[in-house]
Amino acid sequence: MDKIGNLKRERKVFKSRVVFSVVIMLSMTLILTIRLFNLQITQHEYYVEEALGNQMQNLPITPVRGDILDRNGKVLATNEFSYRLTITPEKVNNLNDTLVELEINEYIDSKDIERFNKNLSRFKKFHNIPIKFNLSESSASSFLVNNQMPGVEVEPYFHRVYPYGKSSSHLIGYVASMNKEDKSRYDKKNYAGTSFVGKIGVEKQYENLLHGQSGMKQIERNVAGRVVDTKVINPSIPGEDVYLNIDIDLQLKAESLLGESRGVIALIDVNDGSVLTLVSTPSFDPNWFVNGISVKRYEELKGNPDLPLFDRSTKGLYPPGSTIKPMVALGGLEKNNITIKHTTFCPGFYKLTDYSRKFNDWKRTGHGRVDTIEAIAQSCDVFFYDLAYNMGIDEINNSLSYFQFGEKTGLDLPGELGGILPSREWKKINKDEPWYRGETLITGIGQGFMTASPIQLALATGAIANKGNLLTPRVLMHSQSKDGESYFESQTESKQIPIKNIDNWELIIQSMKQTIYGKLGTAKRLNNKLNYTLAGKTGTAQVFGLDPEEEYIAENIDEKLRDHALFTAFAPIENPQVAIAIIVENAGSGSSKAAPLARSLLDEYFNKYGVDPDKI
Repeated sequence: MDKIGNLKRERKVFKSRVVFSVVIMLSMTLILTIRLFNLQITQHEYYVEEALGNQMQNLPITPVRGDILDRNGKVLATNEFSYRLTITPEKVNNLNDTLVELEINEYIDSKDIERFNKNLSRFKKFHNIPIKFNLSESSASSFLVNNQMPGVEVEPYFHRVYPYGKSSSHLIGYVASMNKEDKSRYDKKNYAGTSFVGKIGVEKQYENLLHGQSGMKQIERNVAGRVVDTKVINPSIPGEDVYLNIDIDLQLKAESLLGESRGVIALIDVNDGSVLTLVSTPSFDPNWFVNGISVKRYEELKGNPDLPLFDRSTKGLYPPGSTIKPMVALGGLEKNNITIKHTTFCPGFYKLTDYSRKFNDWKRTGHGRVDTIEAIAQSCDVFFYDLAYNMGIDEINNSLSYFQFGEKTGLDLPGELGGILPSREWKKINKDEPWYRGETLITGIGQGFMTASPIQLALATGAIANKGNLLTPRVLMHSQSKDGESYFESQTESKQIPIKNIDNWELIIQSMKQTIYGKLGTAKRLNNKLNYTLAGKTGTAQVFGLDPEEEYIAENIDEKLRDHALFTAFAPIENPQVAIAIIVENAGSGSSKAAPLARSLLDEYFNKYGVDPDKI
């Protein structure tokens, strides 16, 4: 009986063991099946790519960026052949160890590593990720001879270069490494192999023309990781060369005239709005930014009180001062507030009825009795205080709006600001205060809340020269592909300022002529040995207000609080070619500090291009 009992027990144990073994085998089979399904179906593409990645690799072909050239074909931005160090993380045994070894051998530094880690996420698998740009020839040669690190390579590429250094840096701009904002802005496919994009200026404005179209190539490697074959799937299309209206010789001249001063010079062609010169000083070298500017140098630029990184040509807004008097006078003529025969007596100040404050003229002894032409030529403040009072702020605002003050000009550069053309509504919205009579008076001489950019002043002056044809400024002349087939040309845009009496234009032009040629003209010193005719307007804009009885003495005031010097002009008078606007910050008198600079630059222009005989 014991044997039977034992037999039953043994059978029971055996059966349970069989069941258990079957369950285990089925479980393992199920797990294996799931694993195989995951490998063969779910992650098939990944492992195929992983396998082929060791042998075959598709890589983007970065297009060669287009050049930037001036109107005469002088190169302002181009590319130079160089080398960069790249890493393919999937081919590296230990990424951290590789980075450490590269740093120890002085191929890279900590900043390169930091930038590399930030860029990891924007690249697809098996892509060569740049870690070091503009590698020296000696470093590149050394690495190629001694390299024993799989997944690390030296690649040739084109390095962006700005031959003129600091000259025109705000205008031309620069390229630098792509950031998160750039990655979201540009097409991922087209920018797959692109490391740099335009950040400011023309480089940013015309990124779509300059960049080109990315291509694709397939490379095959042997077991040692050496490239044995390369096949171009889609060739890249180089970016277009961009030709500007800018004349670099005039740019250099304007920059030399401003020197170390903080200021702006804008010179435009009054026939089509071409921007011939657009200078903002002080400046910086855009070559510093291409491969990553050092923290020390960047902090020095940011901390510089003269703000070399600030583009005064597009973002600089200044009180226009007396440079807007011709436009205010035109509005007064149109509304019959004044006539050619109208006169105002200037004792050196102006007073409102029931208002204790005196509004002083720049000439404390006064100008005596002056008519419209004399008032503009001599820049009589009292004449324009009286005119502004009679016009009222609503009419002043309406008259100046025709010249597009308070709006962007449409300049084809990023970041342009439009300035302020004050009104009752503007003050209520921005200050939550009513408009006062005294504010009307100072608006009439370009002070108070009103601000304008240098390019606005140049265009407004050009509109006077053209008798009402207000142009849209253009930096771009045209673009052209490397093969010369594709061609884009910038179009001239303009609008006509509505004026009832054409004679009013002539009166304003005559008054600006007398600024230069009149015995009491504020810029009469400019007419010595002029080889062309010139009409202009000086301006001196206060940075802060003085008490009525307080005398302005520059030496007693902090340099940053001194008056701005301004000058606007066009030439030749008979049939204008160019208009100019100059602002020199905290320089003082426009007649002595800004006007001579304009004369020098205009001399340079006419010496080079001459006075067009067909336009006389």
